[in-house]
Amino acid sequence: MEEIVTVSWLNDRLQENADEFVLIDARYDLADSGAGERLYQKGHLPGAIFLNLGKELAAPVKEHGGRHPLPERGKLEKVFGEAGIAPDKKVVIYDDQGGMMASRVWWMLKRHGHREAAILDRGFSAWKEAGFEVTTDVPEPTVKSFQAGQNSEWPVVDADYVKAALNNDEILLIDSREPKRYRGEEEPIDPVGGHIPGALNYFWKEVLTEDGAWKKEEELKEHFSGLPSEKEIVVYCGSGISACPNVLALKKSGFPNVKLYAGSWSDWISYQDNPVAKGES
Repeated sequence: MEEIVTVSWLNDRLQENADEFVLIDARYDLADSGAGERLYQKGHLPGAIFLNLGKELAAPVKEHGGRHPLPERGKLEKVFGEAGIAPDKKVVIYDDQGGMMASRVWWMLKRHGHREAAILDRGFSAWKEAGFEVTTDVPEPTVKSFQAGQNSEWPVVDADYVKAALNNDEILLIDSREPKRYRGEEEPIDPVGGHIPGALNYFWKEVLTEDGAWKKEEELKEHFSGLPSEKEIVVYCGSGISACPNVLALKKSGFPNVKLYAGSWSDWISYQDNPVAKGES
């Protein structure tokens, strides 16, 4: 199964064998943690399970670790197992935010060893626009045993690692936030604006076409053509969510050594001594 699947592809496969799939509704609003569930209740793909990125798929917020800390392995196993995810299941995740939220769930599954996971291109709106079935019925999945492994192809780094990387020419930092947040001109979420010194700005939405579809592999390679493929790349955003589309896109473009700074900017600024840059540099 490809990393990105279309609504037509998914609809056809569900008609053939819906039991082969687990569908995850990952719609989420960073400013309103209950918005996604309300949308789910109004309508979702048949059989889809709603998972809240700020609750089920995050650890409690502490002094450090960012706004959406990664959950402990035991919690993740419980949540994914209760959603019916098992090794033989194909998982398709969707949102309605360009794939930003779905990418985070996709990345978590891949990091913990689930092989068959994909993101629904253009999400819930594309499914609805295509005239495919939407329901308000809430399924009761059969609980499975999800064993969270550790896939070395999807590594995570922390603030100490990033701080040490500031003096390492072999490591590149990629900031996935929109340019005005990167430059420190506007910061609607975190208490401090700016970016990690030396980071390059690649806004995550630039991996999408104008109509919100994921760019093809060749287009992604062109987008990242200015980056040296031999270097290690550490990707971050505000809280480790919108960095995930860039992580996926970089991997699809052939970059072999891509890491996620899971705590991201919200974690970085929780340490008062960490340097902050503004502007384009």
